[in-house]
Amino acid sequence: QVQLVESGGGLVQPGGSLSLSCTASGSSFSSYFMAWYRQAPGKQRQLVASITRRGSTNYADSVKGRFTISRDNVKNTVYLQMNSLKPEDTAVYYCFANSPNFASWGQGTQVTVSS
Repeated sequence: QVQLVESGGGLVQPGGSLSLSCTASGSSFSSYFMAWYRQAPGKQRQLVASITRRGSTNYADSVKGRFTISRDNVKNTVYLQMNSLKPEDTAVYYCFANSPNFASWGQGTQVTVSS
C-alpha cells in the first residue's frame, strides 16, 4: 500500500499564500494519478485539483486562477500552491493517489484562513 505524508498546512490571513506538499512511498510515483481534496466542517469532501501521470491538470471552479498543482517525479512529491486564499478555503486538505492497483489517502492537513 502506498503511504502519503502531507505537510504545509497552517493559519494564514485572507489574501495570503500557503504551499502544501505530499510525498508518496513506492517506486512508481510517476505512474500515479495524484489529487488534492478538501473537507470543510459539515461538508462533503470535494476535489480541489488533480494531475495525471502525464502532467495534465484539472481544478475546481472555486480555485481556478488561485491554486496550482504540480508534481516532482524525482522527489515522489505533489504540491499545491495556494494563493489569494479566502476564508471559504478553510478545510482539511487531503492528498490522494491511485493507479490500477491501489487508491490511497493521506492523513490530512488543516488549512485555516482567518484574520
